[in-house]
Amino acid sequence: MSTEQQRITALAAEDKGRCFTSLNHLLSPDWVEAAYRRTRKDGAKGVDGKGSEEFRVELKAHCRQLSEAARSGSYKAPPVKRGYVPKDEHESRPIGMPTFTDKVLQRSVVMILEPIYEQDFLDCSYGFRPERSAHQALETIWQETMKMGGCWLLDVDIRKFFDSLDRKHLRDILDRRVRDGVLRRLIDKWLKAGVWESGQCHYPETGSPQGGVISPLLSNIYLHTVLDEWFVKEIMPLLRGRAFLVRYADDFVMGFACKEDAARVLRVLAKRFARFGLSLHPEKTRLVDFTKPRGTGKANGGTFDFLGFTHYWGVSRHGNRVVQRKTAKDRLRRAITRISQWCSKCCHADRKWQHWMLGLKLRGHYAYYGLTGNMQQLKHFLHAVERLWCYWLGRRTRGHQGISWAAYSNSLALFPLPQPRIVRSALAVKP
Repeated sequence: MSTEQQRITALAAEDKGRCFTSLNHLLSPDWVEAAYRRTRKDGAKGVDGKGSEEFRVELKAHCRQLSEAARSGSYKAPPVKRGYVPKDEHESRPIGMPTFTDKVLQRSVVMILEPIYEQDFLDCSYGFRPERSAHQALETIWQETMKMGGCWLLDVDIRKFFDSLDRKHLRDILDRRVRDGVLRRLIDKWLKAGVWESGQCHYPETGSPQGGVISPLLSNIYLHTVLDEWFVKEIMPLLRGRAFLVRYADDFVMGFACKEDAARVLRVLAKRFARFGLSLHPEKTRLVDFTKPRGTGKANGGTFDFLGFTHYWGVSRHGNRVVQRKTAKDRLRRAITRISQWCSKCCHADRKWQHWMLGLKLRGHYAYYGLTGNMQQLKHFLHAVERLWCYWLGRRTRGHQGISWAAYSNSLALFPLPQPRIVRSALAVKP
């Protein structure tokens, strides 16, 4: 953290009601260059078709021009190129691809705003925040449900959050902390920049394009007021029993010791969101009986999916009821599909290179999904990768006759794939 960021942090922490009116002087060429260093260089290109390579040429000049344009108000935010990524079997999630120049300037603004709002955000929020991760959110859910001996859990889905975010309410929320004219005009320009899709540009009146560097911060600022503060400061004191909230960006779950509390909150939650232009998905939002199963034998009961894992009650090696996590079926199916597509595309590449790339993909999968109790799903994924690689290697032969599994097993002796391993054991990750 730079000296200026430390100063902003100290001022924001000292007075939680302080409103910052003069911050744009920080958008110097050096500040923009520091933002460039923190911006991903391998992201998808925007509507101008330019990447980091073009920006890196004459870096000092580009940073100076970007700084002057931003502070003078002459900067024009280009429309965001829209693409789609699979969300589940039936839906695709729209994602925005800003230009690289836009990403650098957005990162510059995030570096100014983040130290302010990090002093306001609550511990229940984990998404896209410094030194916080999805695994910490998962661990908090595990800890809370185990302490409560199970709970009544609200599995909530906000319908098209980034498309329905109300800009007027967002401006009102930002007014409480930041009123610097330069920064606020830049944010408005990004919100109104428009979306480029299928050769046409359209300008939605609500929402914030996904994929922008500043979008996660704006979503955290919005939901901090709409959800986090409201639940922790207004709702929890009125509840009969214990409760918790864990939010990762626009995905969140709520746990309650009492079913009556859960039902009451579910009723008022829809009204609360409606006030801010948001709505709950009627089919994906549900109340789950996640209380600890009684009796002996194999545990069963309610389950819910969160951050790529299915949470359920199982039995430990010592015969105790414990909350366990395994890779969600849709995430596992999606991961296998991506491997199949990659093998199809690269089947004629050098085998050593394929082996190296598959090793990277497997280790990345293990790094996220390697939680205690998920070994069976990790093995299933490895076996699927081995079968796919065997099939596509066989497609390289004349006539596509394929290769036998025995021949492929001999090949694995020369090119062994990484074996599954538990990267994060129970109680190892502390929020």
